[in-house]
Amino acid sequence: MTALIELERATKRYAGDVVALDDVSISIGRGELAGIVGPSGSGKSTLLNLIGTLDRPTSGTVRIDGHDVGELSDREVSALRSQLIGFVFQQFHLTAGVVALDNVADGLLYAGVPRAERLRRAAAALQQVGLSHRMEHRPHELSGGERQRVAIARALIGHPPLLLADEPTGNLDSAAGAGVMDLLRGLNSDGTTILIITHDQQIATSLPRRLPISDGRMQPIAPPGIGATKEICHES
Repeated sequence: MTALIELERATKRYAGDVVALDDVSISIGRGELAGIVGPSGSGKSTLLNLIGTLDRPTSGTVRIDGHDVGELSDREVSALRSQLIGFVFQQFHLTAGVVALDNVADGLLYAGVPRAERLRRAAAALQQVGLSHRMEHRPHELSGGERQRVAIARALIGHPPLLLADEPTGNLDSAAGAGVMDLLRGLNSDGTTILIITHDQQIATSLPRRLPISDGRMQPIAPPGIGATKEICHES
């Protein structure tokens, strides 16, 4: 399986020599559905930021689709992110008062795509997530599950091969959360690599591969055989 995400001994330190991520090496292949799993403060968000190219490691290497992020300029990193990565967050981040169609179309606002084409692609993305009948509804007129589906459609509009979902069911009831997870599994079946960041053990155990993290370090996995590619954990 070809790796889409590779981290080699990635470490992230902040002011005061606070170590948020410590010597992490992982490889995630194209087409995988995996979860980064750990409690609050475990390093999940820092790892998400590195994989999402929103931050760079203090030391070590992060490669996305073979590109060493540390060797790219800020402009090149932004271009890489826009082409390869879609983001879904717990808080939805939809624009209030703007209909679902335009919220999704705004995902291509800075890509140089003409408005008519943005709207066409937005309609297709909303149809993909089962919301073709809610295109003209504003966020306050949608349920939590529907708002998250709009956010997923916005993340998908550029057809990124990698989708990063940060606590995608965190603001949803169990039924809506199950619907979102079913949608993510369906997208993965269609070929999208999906990495879910979660503290929810129920979600974690439903995934074909789990990457436990605690105190900024990757942890051993039990039981065996849940992923085609195993984590490499370096001990310092």
